[in-house]
Formats: sequence, structure tokens, C-alpha cells
Amino acid sequence: MSIVVKIESRIQTNVPMWKKNTLRIGGDAAFAYSPSSESDLVAFLKSGQHLDSPFLFLGLGSNLLVRDGGFPGLVIYTHRGLSDLRISDVGGERLIYASAGVPVPKLARFAATKGFHGGEFMAGIPGTVGGALTMNAGCYGQETWDHIESVKTVTREGIVRQRLPSDFSVSYRCVKPNFDGEEFFLGGTFRFSLGDSDLSREKIKDLLRKRVAEQPLSQPNCGSVFQNPNGYYAARLIEECGFKGRSIGGASVSTKHANFIVNCGGATSRDVENLMIEIKKTVKRRFKIDLQTEVKVVGESL
Repeated sequence: MSIVVKIESRIQTNVPMWKKNTLRIGGDAAFAYSPSSESDLVAFLKSGQHLDSPFLFLGLGSNLLVRDGGFPGLVIYTHRGLSDLRISDVGGERLIYASAGVPVPKLARFAATKGFHGGEFMAGIPGTVGGALTMNAGCYGQETWDHIESVKTVTREGIVRQRLPSDFSVSYRCVKPNFDGEEFFLGGTFRFSLGDSDLSREKIKDLLRKRVAEQPLSQPNCGSVFQNPNGYYAARLIEECGFKGRSIGGASVSTKHANFIVNCGGATSRDVENLMIEIKKTVKRRFKIDLQTEVKVVGESL
């Protein structure tokens, strides 16, 4: 009698990353792994495979620029396997737990449907919970960590930990651990106030209509490229420098929103980076302001 063994952990090699990010450019990942579940991921990490390689946890790739030479380490795709989304009862209080691979807009809709208020802004964040936790993603005046009760992390060795907000230094688009060692987000427990489901869903619809009207969603892009400097809007500074519509190769500053760079067809990562460099230099020269990159740049140049 034959025994069928289900293989959950499968390593792929030379995986095209342009298929895995919203800008639709970039080289290959040396290795890629898609866990089927959190327990599968933990078991894989405990096995010690590729332990010395650079790690990149990747959801929808919405705030990512992959260089043309690709990523020389292991990419762990969270979108399908880390998908737990549920009501969590903590001390008699109803909270929401969302795994790292859950799309943030899905979390916003879930919260609204379950009678929570305050998470509607998350419908405007195009990434996953893991990315939102990593960069304290936000929009419309609110940020992810405003609503965090606790987070779950995992080390390279597969050790799972529960962490509190006090374990991190959180600021605008920046989250730094107050502890030694490297840990990756597996998910977060969110606290929202109770509200009216119909009102929350209507607010989400209004925010999405605003997003469609203001952002170039019909073209491949990587979201907001630069952080807003204190007291300024990056888009306004870029527009006043005359960059709307400016192109290098196949990359162009959106004519709809100046803090978005779009792939007009055939763009390379180098095109995008060169455009970013020109924007930074010009804004610095004219306004004496150093724009800080919001998009995460990974990999090697050709």
C-alpha cells in the first residue's frame, strides 16, 4: 500500500518578482516560499532552511520597488497562507485578530460588518496587515498602530512571541523594535470602538470613491513614493517643482497625483530610482527639504 505524503513547504528558485508587486517591475528572487498556514511557516523556519539568507516577507507588494538584479535571498509570500481574520475575545472585550497576509481593505470591511467603528480608513491602504504593521501604514489622518492592542511575531528560528505596543518605538511610517534580534510580524490584534455597521460601510464607500478620484489606480504603481515632511505634502512640493508628467524611460510621475510614479510600459527599476533621485535633488535645492522615501527598495542593481 502506498502512502501519500502532503508536502506543504515548497521552495521555488528564480521566481520573477515583477509578478508579485503592484509596480510590475523587478528581477527574480533567488528563492521563494509560500506557507500554507502559520504552523507551516513556523515548522519551515524551525527546519533551518536558508537561515543565513536575507529574508523578505511579502504580501501584495504594494509599497515595494524591486531592483532589476532581483532579490538575492528568500522571499516568503504571506498573502494566501497567513489569512486568519476573526473576532478575538480578550478579557471579555471583542477585538479583531488579523494575520499578516490579510489585505488591509478586507480587515476594514470585516470590522465594519461586525459593528466596529474607526477602521474605515484602512480601506484606503492597498497592502496587507504585515506590511501595514511594519511601516505603520496610514491615510486620511489615521495610522495602523493607533489601533493595535498586541502583535504576534516570529524569529528566523521559528520562535513565536506576543508583543505589546510598548515593545516598539512607533512614529510616522516607522516602526522600530525596542529589543535585540530580528522578528517578523505574523499578525496583530486590533482594537476599534463599537459603531453602526451601515454608517461604517457607507464611509468606506466614500473613502474608496475619493481614492479612485485622486490616485492613478488604473496604472501600475507602488503607492506613495515619499513621506510627507512635517508641515508639508510631498505631492505638493513635487508638483511645484514641475515634475507632474515627467518621465525617465518607462517611469513617469503621475499627472493625477505627483507623489505616485507609474509604470507607463517597459519601465525598469533603474528608471524609477533615477526619477526618485531627480525629485529628491530638485526638492532639496528649491525648498531645502530632504524627502524621505516611503516605498521600500530591495534587491540588487544590474
